[in-house]
Amino acid sequence: MDKSIDRLIDLGVDVRLEAKKEAPVYKDPIEWIKYDLQVSKDGLAWLKELVDASADDYTTYDILKAYYQDEEEDLYWAENQLELIEKIGVQNWLVQQL
Repeated sequence: MDKSIDRLIDLGVDVRLEAKKEAPVYKDPIEWIKYDLQVSKDGLAWLKELVDASADDYTTYDILKAYYQDEEEDLYWAENQLELIEKIGVQNWLVQQL
């Protein structure tokens, strides 16, 4: 994110950081993973548009592409965790997290 902000400043944008929407608090880790998965899915669609639109600006493209790949890894992690929970059960998964 810092690289993105730095790039915007380089391009002459007046960057204003504002508080983001409050994320829900989950007591159940599985519900949090499901929430995080949905956030990643929604974000990747938006990021893909930005990456495609910045193809002519190599510096911005590289920054956004790296950000996209990081978000994609988050998505895969969440999907894999949910699949693992399905296979081994919640209790066994929780034990693995300790």
